[in-house]
Amino acid sequence: MVIDGETIVPKVPDTQVVCRNAVLGYEDGIVTRDLNFAVNSGDYLCILGENGSGKSTLVKTLLGLQKQLDGEIEWFKGMSSKDIGYLPQQTVVQRDFPASVREIVRSGCLGKMGLRPFYNAQEKQLAEDTMKQLGIDHLAKHCYRDLSGGQQQRVLLARALCATRKMLLLDEPVTGLDPKAQTDLYELIASLNKEGITIIMVSHDMAVVRYATHILHIGSQRQLFFGTKDDYLNSSIGKNFIASERGEFNA
Repeated sequence: MVIDGETIVPKVPDTQVVCRNAVLGYEDGIVTRDLNFAVNSGDYLCILGENGSGKSTLVKTLLGLQKQLDGEIEWFKGMSSKDIGYLPQQTVVQRDFPASVREIVRSGCLGKMGLRPFYNAQEKQLAEDTMKQLGIDHLAKHCYRDLSGGQQQRVLLARALCATRKMLLLDEPVTGLDPKAQTDLYELIASLNKEGITIIMVSHDMAVVRYATHILHIGSQRQLFFGTKDDYLNSSIGKNFIASERGEFNA
């Protein structure tokens, strides 16, 4: 393409992972099949669907905790499942974890340490910088179990960012939070995405759709959709799913 005499090379998406005709499940049965999608650097992919449709199974597969039964999941640009910063759903026991905020955030660096038993200066500084970025540096010495739900999620997000700045995988991150804490966390995640960090979020909360660039819908009865947010909102699958959810959604 030539503009004003200058040759312009079109920007090619920086693909990070592609899933082709994947079949997911366990030895005792298939959960979902014919799964196809791609994630590019800087995307914000929201994974929607009914309970039991295969969202959690997909999370485990992307994290490398289990293999797909068939099909292919291919990583690009030197990436792998180890380059995912993971923020899981919290259990009651995890919310009561007796460690300091600083200790938990630093633990995000463990995957980089190999057999080295102590954090180095760079890893310690990364934890401090990340806590400051997420507005929790003043809580560094506080016990994690004494924090509010929203503060705890920021701590876990900081830990995930210490692991990697390439891709974050968040599994129902606003569950149990009050509306203000939910909005604050969504806005924080959106700001990280604007900085170039790829976001993959599993959610049942339709409010998250407004932040997404792409939607992967894994529904019952083999209802599958992958595409842009706008295409999803105009699709029959998207319209039916949104109509089935309580409350109003305004993209």
